[in-house]
Amino acid sequence: MDQSETPLEETRLPPGQYVPRGQPVIHYGRVPTFRPATWEFHVMGATASGEQYRFSWERFSELPRTTAVADFHCVTKFSVMGNEWSGVSAATLMELAPPAPEVRHVMLWAEYGYSANIRMSDFARDQTLFAMELDGKPITPERGFPVRAVVPHLYAWKSVKWVRAVEYMVEDRRGFWEERGYHNIADPWREQRYSYQEEPGEGPP
Repeated sequence: MDQSETPLEETRLPPGQYVPRGQPVIHYGRVPTFRPATWEFHVMGATASGEQYRFSWERFSELPRTTAVADFHCVTKFSVMGNEWSGVSAATLMELAPPAPEVRHVMLWAEYGYSANIRMSDFARDQTLFAMELDGKPITPERGFPVRAVVPHLYAWKSVKWVRAVEYMVEDRRGFWEERGYHNIADPWREQRYSYQEEPGEGPP
């Protein structure tokens, strides 16, 4: 849904969602320790060159940045409206580390082996980015510092915190929560919360 056509919060709120007081924080597992000297971001899988790309923290933090203002919809039914994210766009990353032509899906990998899968069509959207700032300030550790994925048009578990890698995939497979019963696509406007709601073709074979 194009927010420029629906400027009021009431019309931007997907079905079943509510706006809470403050900005709740939910995450699975402990908050990892950031070690800039050893931190790396990888782009792997079905790259156009067949090579794996690695970005040190110094190099990644110096990449061109973009800003996206977007709402944030948690599958637990709260929505935080009008967040300003700043970071490296998915488009920039794909220019530096191009996917092979046959890539149709992406796995986002985080600390401790956490993962979430999305379609390439979702990954390539203008507002998908790897955020380092929220509302003009560095993201706090519990919100994903130093880098979190932001895929704002999907439920927020797809916006992986503490993200460390992108894996290009020719065939789809489920990530951490998708393997545990959450919907493979996660469109909040269609209330795609759980895997039992999936229609044919919306999940891996």
